[in-house]
Amino acid sequence: MERFLEAPRVIFRIGPLPITETVINGWLVMAALMVVGFIATRGLRSRPRGLQTVAEMIVQGCQQLIEMTMGSDKMGFLGYIGSLTMFILFTNLVGLTGLRPPTSDLNITMGLALITFLMIHYYGARSHGVGGYIKTLAQPVVFLLPINIVGELARPLSLGIRLFGNIIGGTIIMAMIYDGVAVLVPVPFHLYFDVFVGILQTFIFVALTMVFVGQAME
Repeated sequence: MERFLEAPRVIFRIGPLPITETVINGWLVMAALMVVGFIATRGLRSRPRGLQTVAEMIVQGCQQLIEMTMGSDKMGFLGYIGSLTMFILFTNLVGLTGLRPPTSDLNITMGLALITFLMIHYYGARSHGVGGYIKTLAQPVVFLLPINIVGELARPLSLGIRLFGNIIGGTIIMAMIYDGVAVLVPVPFHLYFDVFVGILQTFIFVALTMVFVGQAME
C-alpha cells in the first residue's frame, strides 16, 4: 500500500524530464488503444462484426452524447471527445491489472483539465471574437467580471482534482483491502472502486468538458 501513498516512481529521464511509472502506463494504454483501433477499422465491412461492431457502438455513443450535450452542429469534436473518453476510461481501469492508474497522478489529471481549459477559451474567443468573449465574462453585470474570472480558473482545478481524488482514493482503499483480507474477497470491491467509479468519473469529466466548451461557444 505504501507505494500508492508515495509520488509515482521515476523510471528514467529524458534530459531533465522525468518519466514516471504513470507516464509509462499511460503510454501503454495509448499504444493498446491504437493497436485495437487499427485492428477494428482494418477492412471495414458494411455488416460489421467483432471489434468493428464495438468500435461503431463507441462512436455512435459519443455522437449521441455530443448531440445531447453540445448540439448536432458540434460533431467536429467527435475525434477529441472519443479519444478523451477512451483514454480516461482505460487509464482508470488499468488498476485491475495491478498497475498504478495514470489518473492517480495529479500531473496527468491536471494536464487533461488544462486541455479542457484551453479549449473552453479558444473556442469561446473563436465563436464570439476576443472582445465579444471577454464581454460574456462580464455577464450579467460588469462588476461580476472578477468573480466570473475566478470561476473560470476554478474549472480546471475542479476537473483535475475530482478525477485524481476519486481514482487515487479507490486505489488506496483497494491496496488496504488486499493488505487485510484474502485474494478472492476484494473482487466485489474491484467492481465498485475500479469499474463503477472508473466509468462514472470518465463520464463526469467528458460530460463537463462538453458542457463547458458548448457554453463558451453559445
